[in-house]
Amino acid sequence: MMNHPFGSTRTVVAARHALIAPDGHVPSAFPGWVNATAYVMLSPAMGADLTQILAVFAPGGSANMAADGHEHAIYVESGACGVELPDGMVALTATGFIFIPSETSFRLRCDVDTRITIFRKIFDPHPDLGAPPMVHGHASGVPGEPFLGNPRALLQTLLPIDPRYDLAMNIFTYQPGAALPFVETHIMEHGLLMLEGGGIYRLEDNFYPVQAGDAIWMAPYCPQWFAAIGDAPASYLYYKDIHRIP
Repeated sequence: MMNHPFGSTRTVVAARHALIAPDGHVPSAFPGWVNATAYVMLSPAMGADLTQILAVFAPGGSANMAADGHEHAIYVESGACGVELPDGMVALTATGFIFIPSETSFRLRCDVDTRITIFRKIFDPHPDLGAPPMVHGHASGVPGEPFLGNPRALLQTLLPIDPRYDLAMNIFTYQPGAALPFVETHIMEHGLLMLEGGGIYRLEDNFYPVQAGDAIWMAPYCPQWFAAIGDAPASYLYYKDIHRIP
């Protein structure tokens, strides 16, 4: 573990945004988790409506997740895992993802060292729509679309664009020097994980250097902007809430 003289850290927790750097991660132990460590990156305790968890599994690790009104969107950063569901098992390897509806209990099982990001929120049903179905796949098989026509900024949409879903999970990849075309300010909340590369993230009136492993929270209407810096592409995984009138 790296020592940080004089109490220094890149982590910042403000009223309407946060940057959680790996240098300050503290593990949590949960009932029903075996050979698995949870790092709660974001949660309602900081003012967010979502919870974002980094789950790190040793071989033979498992984690039970109850059907308690929370839906889950899960992304496998590295390694592999099985998602044990009431009607069978879904196998996921690196870049694999799955959406699990709020009424479904499941267990994660990992036979190799594995890192997973879990987005968790209370499902917001729509009175005229049914519940969203489970869906899974691999980001490596999802084409990236130029964002607002820019081929140097590609957006991968992992979950269906379907109003039954009240959340989205996407991956944004920028070539070096590419950036969001404007400072976004919107109703949608974000939870974010830097997957690779680095850059500068504007959150409200602050500009933060960010790198792989950083988690970011953006409250609704937090002005936000990103530019990729360095010799390699930068990409991040992010959550947002969608399809519901506030």
